[in-house]
Amino acid sequence: MDVLHRRCAGLDVHKESVVVCMRSVKGSKVEREVKTFGTTTRELLELADWLMSQECQIAVMESTGAYWRPVWHILEGNFELVLANAAEVRNVPGRKTDVNDATWLADLLAHGLIRSSFVPPQEIQDLRELTRTRKQFSREVVEHTQRIQKVLETCNIKLASVASNVLGKSGRAMLKAMIRGETDAGKLADLARGTLRAKRGLLVEALRGKVREHHRFLLDTHMQAIEKLEALIAGLEAQIDAKLAPFAEAVERLQTIPGVGPTAARVLLAEIGSDMTRFKTAGHLVSWAGLCPRMDESAGKRRSTKIRKANPWLKTALVQCAWIAIRKPGYLRAQFLRIKARRGPMKAIVAVAASMLVAAHAILRDRQTFRDLGANYFTRRDQARVVHRLTQKLQSLGYQVDLRPAA
Repeated sequence: MDVLHRRCAGLDVHKESVVVCMRSVKGSKVEREVKTFGTTTRELLELADWLMSQECQIAVMESTGAYWRPVWHILEGNFELVLANAAEVRNVPGRKTDVNDATWLADLLAHGLIRSSFVPPQEIQDLRELTRTRKQFSREVVEHTQRIQKVLETCNIKLASVASNVLGKSGRAMLKAMIRGETDAGKLADLARGTLRAKRGLLVEALRGKVREHHRFLLDTHMQAIEKLEALIAGLEAQIDAKLAPFAEAVERLQTIPGVGPTAARVLLAEIGSDMTRFKTAGHLVSWAGLCPRMDESAGKRRSTKIRKANPWLKTALVQCAWIAIRKPGYLRAQFLRIKARRGPMKAIVAVAASMLVAAHAILRDRQTFRDLGANYFTRRDQARVVHRLTQKLQSLGYQVDLRPAA
């Protein structure tokens, strides 16, 4: 097997230690030297100095949680670095030790058998951490909202049955009045605003319950948590906007995709970056995002087509956008209905999400806006097939079909 890298290193990274195997080819002889370093900044700098003294050309490490990040940041700029997917570089079972893992990584790298994972530039990494933190805080707001609804149900307050949003302006006003000790259902119903005023009779019945001091304390605790989280989210939004200033045009172009709003556009840019040269084709990007069927074939039979886990942040955002996009007439809705008839709604929505990611790749690569192919795209493309299918359908219903081209 050809040797592509004559001097390379494999790093087995852990929380408190890094095992390094330096692999060198001298003539026809392969020499390996293994050393162990700590993970403090001083020890990682010693690791960098040792690799430089060994004239290392390229180094590889596994993407193990967050432990690889400080090692990457310190070595970056001094060597060519490769981040390996741990699932793709597993060692032979039964021979797993830290030394063997580092040696195995170095051997694979030397022969060019490791596919490098996507590591975005620092500004995109910072943006990614901000958008992910914002998502986590938003989930916590939802969790506290659900706990408020649970407390209200315990008190037999049926506010959620009348108001679509318990934490809307009307709902918050009623909740704060309850916390202050108001028990009159009529007075609570008078706090309704907007279209909810027309449901005053239903509100009065829904707000009659038994609220004790214990319940008021719980409601107050959850409301304070929600308000604090909302303030933190607002701060994150401001920081995200500041980080996105250089990419403002790209974010606007991404919003031309049906179903993609400002928040989703930010997440897309934070997860895939703005430089599409890192992905050879749109298909490589879709595969990296885990939105295409896996290839699992044996003896000529496909055993599984399930999608893999991949990037949950990007996948979740795209699927949510896809559910919104299929509500509007156009290519994406036509694609959803076409696949849904054969494979069901879940596979269809994943296919729509993959198409949206392909569109995002083209938009960022060519700096253009989204162009819809039209709701009748598949009919135009498969006209003969459509004619044959409709003819068979009419014949099955008992009609004799005579096809003649229109004048």
